Amino acid sequence: MNKHTFSGIIAYPITPFDKQERVDIPLFKKLLERLVQSGSHGIAPLGSTGVMPYLTDEEKEAVTEAALQQVKGRVPVIVGVSNLTTERTIYHAQFAEKAGADAVMIIPMSYWKLTDDEVFRHYEKVASSISVPVMAYNNPATSGIDMSPALLKRLLKIPNVTMIKESTGDVQRMHYLRRELGEDVAFYNGSNPLALAAFGAGATGWCTAAPNLIPDLNHQLYEAVQANDAARARTVFYQQFDLLRFIVAKGLPKAVQAGLKIQGIDAGYLRSPLCELDAQEYAELEKILPAVEALD
Repeated sequence: MNKHTFSGIIAYPITPFDKQERVDIPLFKKLLERLVQSGSHGIAPLGSTGVMPYLTDEEKEAVTEAALQQVKGRVPVIVGVSNLTTERTIYHAQFAEKAGADAVMIIPMSYWKLTDDEVFRHYEKVASSISVPVMAYNNPATSGIDMSPALLKRLLKIPNVTMIKESTGDVQRMHYLRRELGEDVAFYNGSNPLALAAFGAGATGWCTAAPNLIPDLNHQLYEAVQANDAARARTVFYQQFDLLRFIVAKGLPKAVQAGLKIQGIDAGYLRSPLCELDAQEYAELEKILPAVEALD
């Protein structure tokens, strides 16, 4: 089986916009720097949190370049390169590799429901066009395509598909992946409320937007897991659970943006059709976030 490359807390930055809904690259760099300075073990721009599907090709390229320029090799950068067509996915994957990305992340996106063979060929063609590792991202809630454990196992036969990000929220799948794939294949948790259970199932890392708001608690959980301190891991996880559940339920880009605003940090604006949290949701977050920060 293939060896993995990354471990720990992989942080997702938001993509901020200005009032005219143009990507704000200077602000993006500032927010990204916060994630690096707070101890993130890796950075993953252009994921769901970074509203990748809402960006033009040129904007994706600008965000990719800005991320790599800002990080400057201090931690690994895993760039989201997904697109509806295989041709455009290859284009963005090759761009990311040339820009210096350490790996790329791909989620199958489609208007039509794809067969397993179509998904496999999509990954195979993209992976064969680059030399950096590929993380296969399974999140049917956003892509509409649920890659079965059997398909994920098949994808790992492609030489540089070395990582699986599992975001279905089904911890049994994680146990299946560990049992079937063994210790040499890395799978990553993408479901925030399952962070503790996922580490218990053997996850190599946690891909999350939470470090934008509560990096210390996120890292404390990982450190407790690494130290085999189950009691500490449970305590730290339950301290952050309410916030993790909230940001997932309300939508990561707008929940993180609102959370940063509550913390007094400029997070820019959203791009339509996304709207900011309504008054009731904002008030709820204003109660949750300070309570979690007090425990941090």
